[in-house]
Amino acid sequence: MSKKGSRSLKDRFLEWQCQLRKTAMREQGGRPTQGMCPRVLMRSGEERLPALTVLLAREAPEESTAFFRFQVMKSPDPRETYEKALRFLQSEYYHDAEQFTDRLLAVLPPDAPLADELLEAGQCVLDFTQGRHSFRVPCKVKAVKESNANHDAAIWHNRVFNPSLPDGVQVLAFKPDWKSAETNI
Repeated sequence: MSKKGSRSLKDRFLEWQCQLRKTAMREQGGRPTQGMCPRVLMRSGEERLPALTVLLAREAPEESTAFFRFQVMKSPDPRETYEKALRFLQSEYYHDAEQFTDRLLAVLPPDAPLADELLEAGQCVLDFTQGRHSFRVPCKVKAVKESNANHDAAIWHNRVFNPSLPDGVQVLAFKPDWKSAETNI
């Protein structure tokens, strides 16, 4: 793996993630691929989770959050909600990597020991791999406050795919340290 300019590494990562997500929406019904679910490692290298589904945080999530919330609240039929949201995500949602920040979000159960462990450590490494491409990204970890727009964005996005998502879930944000990140592309 190599370390290249921090800006270009970030851009390549976001472009790769957007491409993976476009393909997942169009060809796999929105099911997360391996490259969207990094291994979670502690800085020591100890694996804490073999796969964690992460979301890309949009620069301005309010419009998409409103759409997801409306779809979930409007229909009692989870299939209808899923199909409408999937069409939205298949359209142009992931076409422009510049619409996303480099912050990654994850939704965990209210009592997830992993969330407590990551928050206490304040950092981890997310190890993304799909096919021959990989990124190893050290991150700072923080809880996303309920008043933060990304908190609602993560929850409503997840409720589209998991209508039984309980209240009180934890939303974590992962802020990459691009200067320490590595990739093979």
